[in-house]
Amino acid sequence: MPNTRAAVANPPHDGYNPRMHDTHSTSTVGHAVVTGASSGIGEAVARALAARGYALTLVARRAELLDGLRASLHTPVRVFARDLSDSDHAAAFLPEAEAANGPVDVLVNNAGVQYLGAFAEFDPADGERLLRLNVFTPLRLTRAVLPGMLSRGRGAIVDIASLAAIAPTPYMGYYNASKAALAAASESLRAEVAGRGVHVVTVYPGPVDTAMGQAGYAAYGDSVAVKATPMGTPEIMAAQIIEALDDRIDRVIYPKAYWAARWFPGTTRWFLDRFTPRPAPKR
Repeated sequence: MPNTRAAVANPPHDGYNPRMHDTHSTSTVGHAVVTGASSGIGEAVARALAARGYALTLVARRAELLDGLRASLHTPVRVFARDLSDSDHAAAFLPEAEAANGPVDVLVNNAGVQYLGAFAEFDPADGERLLRLNVFTPLRLTRAVLPGMLSRGRGAIVDIASLAAIAPTPYMGYYNASKAALAAASESLRAEVAGRGVHVVTVYPGPVDTAMGQAGYAAYGDSVAVKATPMGTPEIMAAQIIEALDDRIDRVIYPKAYWAARWFPGTTRWFLDRFTPRPAPKR
């Protein structure tokens, strides 16, 4: 039976356990890369990993936010201001990052973008940019670090997918497709590397109180259905990701109320199809 957050964790016999592993110095437990680290879930995960003693590489577009985050952390931090929608060059920062902090022990593929709107009216260029950032870039980064993890027999990859991968929401066609693709790649990779020391965590956030989450809510206007939707916090999301790394949990769904979407996807999709309001026109 798959190991989920609700299940009893298996002991980490041959895999990466951040509570035991010390690879670079007495002051750090390893090197973690977090994309989309300047705010929201990425920032919360970066802070949680720093608290656990990781040296960090943080990647996002907004340099000023990255610099502010670095100044607040008491751990070695490298920051790279990059537009990761340029997937052809997404991994270009890794040699410098590894020269500073050592081989990547944990990769958190968090960077992403969400657009809402009727598919027939959507700009294909925006949709294809979304696919590059949400799918091609995390796959490029995973491909870049995975061989080293396998050769060392340890490592962890955390893919921040979305509840939309399980229960696609109307008016989010490109986003649904991107998160379904990332989740499928993540889940299948876990099976590929099983028993080789690399742990893959697939994360399915529902609505979380971030700038992206609030923008999504705002796009639907004054909707009772949207206002009634449970929303989580980035800090609890990050704590659950750390727990998954510690206890080798395969997947995380948060907030907890959304576990029903995994076990009853047909009912969930019927509800979303029936009650999702059309996004309000942009002003």
